[in-house]
Amino acid sequence: MPFKLCHKDSPIEENEENKKNVSHFGIKILVAEDNVLNMEIAEFSLKREGFLLEKARNGKEAFEIFKNSKEDEFSAVIMDIMMPEMDGLEATKKIRALPRSDAKKVPIIAMTANAFSDDRIKAFEAGMTDHLAKPIDSKTLVQMLEKYLPAKIQD
Repeated sequence: MPFKLCHKDSPIEENEENKKNVSHFGIKILVAEDNVLNMEIAEFSLKREGFLLEKARNGKEAFEIFKNSKEDEFSAVIMDIMMPEMDGLEATKKIRALPRSDAKKVPIIAMTANAFSDDRIKAFEAGMTDHLAKPIDSKTLVQMLEKYLPAKIQD
């Protein structure tokens, strides 16, 4: 169980005064993950934050879902690398090759247990935007998406 050390002189990172009231309500994310537990974690984390999810069990399914979606329907894609039928690298290349503008610009975030630098390089060469190491941490997953998505501030 990971713990964060807090020193007496360090500021508290998340107090109510520093939190922005950010809404992710209605932002649709495509999540491609073949591991049931990892999908459940991603689904719980994202739905709790207000995101809408479309789920794919492998890269081939993720590609087909994206290809058959309306342009700009998905604000981001979270893509596992190691999946059956078609891996995440190949699915990303195929999405990026689609003849539509959103395919070129949608953030595609690699989600993989392989966090070595050559794995990161392969992900970026395939057209992925960023790299997220497993095991999935809910807070890190949401922060990664917030890095690439415009925030909607609520009053």
